[in-house]
Amino acid sequence: MNAEEWVQHFAREIGVDAPSPEDFDAVLRLAAAAAHSSERTAAPVASWLAGQAGRPIAELAEIAQELEAD
Repeated sequence: MNAEEWVQHFAREIGVDAPSPEDFDAVLRLAAAAAHSSERTAAPVASWLAGQAGRPIAELAEIAQELEAD
C-alpha cells in the first residue's frame, strides 16, 4: 500500500475526507519545511498544528516554507 492509499484508508476509518492531491502535496511541503529547518520531529507536530488551525493547508505550507528560509 502506498502513502496515498494508506491515507485514504485512514481517513475512511476516522470518518473524514481524504485530502485532495493538492492538499496532500501541501501537507508534504509543510512537513518537509518543518523537518529541514528544525529537527525531524517538528514535521508531525507541525502537521498536527496545521490541522488545528482551521486555515487552508496551502497557506500554512507557505508559512512553513518562509520559516525555513529564515
